[in-house]
Amino acid sequence: MSNATTGRPVLDVWCDLQCTDCRTALEDLRALRARYGDGLELRLRHFPLEKHRHAYAAAQAAEEAAERGRGWAYAEAVLGRAEELGVRGEKVLLEVASELGLDAEEIDTALIDGRHLLIVDADQAEGKAIGVTGTPTYVIGGERLDGGQSQDGLRARIEEIADRLSAGERD
Repeated sequence: MSNATTGRPVLDVWCDLQCTDCRTALEDLRALRARYGDGLELRLRHFPLEKHRHAYAAAQAAEEAAERGRGWAYAEAVLGRAEELGVRGEKVLLEVASELGLDAEEIDTALIDGRHLLIVDADQAEGKAIGVTGTPTYVIGGERLDGGQSQDGLRARIEEIADRLSAGERD
């Protein structure tokens, strides 16, 4: 799938911000950013797993951070502390906000008032509808790639699809 506005390929990354497999996937996402720059749109999609108590709150906090232009930075920082999030919960979300120069009180308020619940719920519902069962899962060019079991070969497959989509845009 390509973004209708920009014409560049889109990689949806279905993620649980308390998932250590998603943290492992960050290396591939950074490599994709380095290779494609603005030529590939990476979109964080939320798929909090029931087994991770604080993933749903983390998704909401990431949406608040995204409204402030720091969504990916926030998500990456939270993933870097996934185990700690599992133990200390929402305190970690507020600490990450402060560390990134975000207003931790505003993040806390967003968690209390639920202003991002619909976005997180919509992402999760869409993920279920297309067959996402674990994280990370990628969707590019209409193809779903499951990274929950293994990351092996996924970046190469994503690059292959992105290259094909990019070449199709130029034809």
